[in-house]
Amino acid sequence: MKLALWQSPPANGRIDDVFSAICQQLRAAAAAGAKLLVAPELILPGYNRPDLHRELAQPLDGEWITRLREMAREAGCGICLGWAERAGEAVYNAATTIGPDGAVLSHYRKIQLFGPMEQASFAHGSQLVPVVSLEDQELATLICYDIEFPGHAAELAAGGARLILVPTANPMGYEHVQRVLVPARAHETGAVVAYANFCGAEGGLTYGGLSVIAGPDGQPLAMAGAYGEALLVVDLAALDSLPAAAFSEQAQEYRPAR
Repeated sequence: MKLALWQSPPANGRIDDVFSAICQQLRAAAAAGAKLLVAPELILPGYNRPDLHRELAQPLDGEWITRLREMAREAGCGICLGWAERAGEAVYNAATTIGPDGAVLSHYRKIQLFGPMEQASFAHGSQLVPVVSLEDQELATLICYDIEFPGHAAELAAGGARLILVPTANPMGYEHVQRVLVPARAHETGAVVAYANFCGAEGGLTYGGLSVIAGPDGQPLAMAGAYGEALLVVDLAALDSLPAAAFSEQAQEYRPAR
């Protein structure tokens, strides 16, 4: 399976512009043969727009996901992206994975909320998502700060995940995550980790770019620059001959703090 990753300019509340850009990127990814596109965290309605999180948050069966399912089906390319989800009175920092046929494959709510803004805007997720299949890949999802906790990735890999999708909104100044921690998680688990970040600025926050697809050997299969929009496409079929990670006893016993 070919995997695409979109390093995007921030949404900053421009919902129609975001959908237009997603449509373009889905078509470009499909033209390159990709079956799945990974986009950043809270691209709808914008990460550093806490004024919009509760105001614009939608349910899983709302207009945003309905429209995205149609777009994925029309393009023949699925999408994993971050967005603000409303469930009753709670609002979650969520990520949904939609298949190329428009079906919802998985839905995840971020467990490890980062910093005062996220803590104020969102409720904590309570559980990891089950591993799901797409084409020839077993995949699962985390969001941004979650990948910095080794136990989350280890638990997903122990459940069979060979591909971990990570929508993120990592600011400039935290580049050690893209350069060190994401490759480390890939190497520890024997999985591919796809970490899709923003580039540019939003509400006074400058993002660090450097979106990366890290291979099981801890080396980047593809990496974007610190500045500017990018579409990365990687053929994962070449990795099929690599063995799954042999977990140490310590890694198996580790459980994340929640």
